[in-house]
Amino acid sequence: MIADLECVVLDCSRPAKLAEFYRAILGGEVNRRDRRWALGDDWATLHTPSGLVLAFQRVADYRPPRWPDPARPQQFHLDFGVADLDRAQEQVLALGATVLDGGADDRGWRVYADPAGHPFCLVRRV
Repeated sequence: MIADLECVVLDCSRPAKLAEFYRAILGGEVNRRDRRWALGDDWATLHTPSGLVLAFQRVADYRPPRWPDPARPQQFHLDFGVADLDRAQEQVLALGATVLDGGADDRGWRVYADPAGHPFCLVRRV
């Protein structure tokens, strides 16, 4: 095992509004303080009672998916919590991932693509 799933991130145009929508369905707390994620106009989180965290990320010129139209596919990425970013990077690269954004060492997260091109993040576990 390399990592723990920490969060599922959905692209959208209005993060706070979408977080409230899912809070109404799942319960939980919108924008609870958490060192793993910065909050702001472009990012919102929902900590659910089950422990799952959903996050909502503003995307400029957001175009919603049109199921099942492959021209407008689903839009989300996974965040995986890791103890050691450098070690986890070595492991995911060995499995076929590619670096999309290595980020600054003090940032605490890096972006990769899986072998099929889907983005995911490794996030330093707190």
